[in-house]
Amino acid sequence: MPPIKRKPTARTRIVKAENSLEEQAHSREASVLRRTYFYGLLTVATFAAGILIGYMLWGYTPTPKPVVYNIETEGFPSLGPVDAPIVIVEYSDFQCPYCYRAYEQIYKPILAAYPGKIRFVFRNFPLSFHPNATASAEAALCAGDQGAYWEYHNALFDNYIAIYQEDQGRLLDQGIYNQFASNLGLDVVTFERCMTSRKYQQFILDDMDYASNLPPDSVTNECGVAASEPAVGGTPSFFVNGHRIGGLDLEKFKKIIDAELEKLD
Repeated sequence: MPPIKRKPTARTRIVKAENSLEEQAHSREASVLRRTYFYGLLTVATFAAGILIGYMLWGYTPTPKPVVYNIETEGFPSLGPVDAPIVIVEYSDFQCPYCYRAYEQIYKPILAAYPGKIRFVFRNFPLSFHPNATASAEAALCAGDQGAYWEYHNALFDNYIAIYQEDQGRLLDQGIYNQFASNLGLDVVTFERCMTSRKYQQFILDDMDYASNLPPDSVTNECGVAASEPAVGGTPSFFVNGHRIGGLDLEKFKKIIDAELEKLD
């Protein structure tokens, strides 16, 4: 005898409807979970990418471009042709031991190596802890009034060891400056009057202010990090056609000079 088909009761219909609603709810929850998971991954990926880009930008240190200076030379003691292709400006201190070394290791050999091609300009930066530096700068400028600036400049450095070998703090008196002037055949009375009047005191102070106000140079330090240094942070400081050079490496000077001369070929 075939089974009797029963019509669904109200209770059965309610259960089925509930099951259907539950399935739909589960489906919606699964969909929401999938979207949440997707956007979560996207957020993490975006955050990670941002950190990576930020690190790359933060960690990127472009090679700094050194400053090419336009140092004023008009009105300052200079040696060599006025139209020389190479202009070397030195900020110096007549009592500085490194400036004495620069005189022996840079000034003399570089002028000998490039005859007629260099105009050498001397500017003053006497350091406060050198008691004779300012007076010596004034003495050279006073000698310059009689056309003997570079002769007096050379005399101060040529006699550096004799003056300072026993006492770096020795205070030079006017008689020593007068003796150098006399040895050069200058009018000593006029020379001494120039010095004692402090004729060039403000000129030297202005020279120092000018150096202190030059923009800093861009460099890469020993750790490979971009940094900046004062244009004239000490003595001697050299500028070859505006290119700042630190240290007393003669070959470095020659390299820059040769490169500047090649530009003219």
